[in-house]
Amino acid sequence: MEILIKAGQLILSLSILIVLHEFGHYLPARWFKTRVEKFYLFFDYKFSLFKKKIGETTWGIGWIPLGGYVKISGMIDESMDKEQMKQPPQEWEFRSKPAWQRLIIMIGGVVVNMIVGIVIYILVLFAWGEDYIAPKDVKHGYSFHETYKELGFQDGDNIVALDGEVPFDVMDINKFILLRDTREITIERKGQESKIVLPEDMDMRAFKAGAMNGISPRFTAVIDSVIVAGNAEKAGLQKGDSIIAVNDQTTAYWDQFQTQIRANKSKNVDIIYSRDAVIDSLTVSVDSLGMIGVVPVGLSKDIISHKDYSFGAAIPGGLKLGMNTLSDYVSQLKFLFTKEGASSIGGFGAFGSLFSPTWDWQVFWGMTAFISIMLAFMNFLPIPALDGGHIMFLLYEMITGRKPNEKLMEYAQMAGIILLLGLLLYANGNDIYKAIFGK
Repeated sequence: MEILIKAGQLILSLSILIVLHEFGHYLPARWFKTRVEKFYLFFDYKFSLFKKKIGETTWGIGWIPLGGYVKISGMIDESMDKEQMKQPPQEWEFRSKPAWQRLIIMIGGVVVNMIVGIVIYILVLFAWGEDYIAPKDVKHGYSFHETYKELGFQDGDNIVALDGEVPFDVMDINKFILLRDTREITIERKGQESKIVLPEDMDMRAFKAGAMNGISPRFTAVIDSVIVAGNAEKAGLQKGDSIIAVNDQTTAYWDQFQTQIRANKSKNVDIIYSRDAVIDSLTVSVDSLGMIGVVPVGLSKDIISHKDYSFGAAIPGGLKLGMNTLSDYVSQLKFLFTKEGASSIGGFGAFGSLFSPTWDWQVFWGMTAFISIMLAFMNFLPIPALDGGHIMFLLYEMITGRKPNEKLMEYAQMAGIILLLGLLLYANGNDIYKAIFGK
C-alpha cells in the first residue's frame, strides 16, 4: 500500500508540473498566432487514453507516463515530422516566426516551472510554516563521521557558527559544507571555542566517503521500534529500551551504539539496557551489514522549533527557498562526475521514495516544488530534444543571423532523444539494481 501511495503522489505531482510546463509553451505560441496541433499529458505512442480536438488543437492523455508535449506546427521536435518540414513554410508555423518570438515560446516552459516552484514554496510556508532546530537547542552536541574526525572534530562538539554566522537550522549544516562552500567551522568543546578550517575539497572527500550527512545532532540511544523477526526482536529488545552499553563499552548516544554494533559484524554482542527503570542484559547477533534490526527514537520533538509565516513574510521566504533549492541542485551535480555519483543516479523509483508513505499534503507540495525547480534547470540544459537545445540553436541564429541547417537539427534532435532514453534506462536500471541487491 505504501508503494501505491508514493506512486500516486509521484504521478499526480508530475502530471501537474507537466501540464503547467506545456502551458508555458502553449500560451506564448497562441499569443504569437502559432498553430499548436497537439497538447498531451504523457506520451501517446500508437494510441491515447483520451483525446478531443478543440479548434486547431487535439487535447489528450497518453498511456506512457514519462512526460508530455505540445506539437507546434513547423517545428523540429520529438515527433520528427519530416513530411511537414518538407512543405513550404506557412505563416502560422513556428519556423515562420521571428527568432525572438520563437525564443519566448521555447523558454516559456522553463520559466513556468521556476515560477511554479517558488509559488508553491510561498504557499507551503504560509500554510504550514517551517520546522527547524536552533543551535541553542542541541543539548548533546554532534556526532561526526570519521572523515570529519580526521580533521579534529570529536563526538560531542557543539557547532557554534559556519563561516562566522550562526545557522538558522542545524539540519542544514551538511548542506552548507557540501553545496555552499562553507569552510570555517566554529566549535565549542568543554566551554572553549575554537575554529576548524576544512580543506577546499571537503565536499568531494565527504561525498566519496559516504558522509553526505556526516554531521548530525546527537541523540540518546533509545529504541523506537524493532524490526519484526529481526535479530533484536529474537533476542528480546523492545520499543522504549535505553541502551547503556555494548560489550562493556558505554553507549549513552545512538552514534556510540552504532559504532559498537558495526564493529562486530557477523558476531554476537552483549547489550546492557534499561527498561522501566530496571537494568538487564542480553546477547544479540549482528548481521553481515552491521545491523541488528532496531530503529532509534531520534531527535526529541522538544528541541524542534516552529516558525509561522504571514503571507507577506512567506513571499521573500519562498523566493529565498526556491533560489537556494536551485543553487543546491546545481551544486550537487558536481558529484555525478564521480564513480560514486554515477551509481547514485536514480529514476522514478528514487523520486517516488522521496514522498511520504502516507498521503501528506505538506510533503507532497514541498516535493512538487523541488521537482518543478529541478525540471526547470534540467530543461534548460543545452541538450537537443530538451528546451535548452532549442534555445541554444535560437541563440546561435540570433547572434549569427543564420538559421541552423534543418538536417543538422534533425540529427541533433535524434541524438538528444537517444541520449535521454539512455539516461532514463540507466537511472531506472539503478533503481531496479538497488531494489534487488539493496545497494
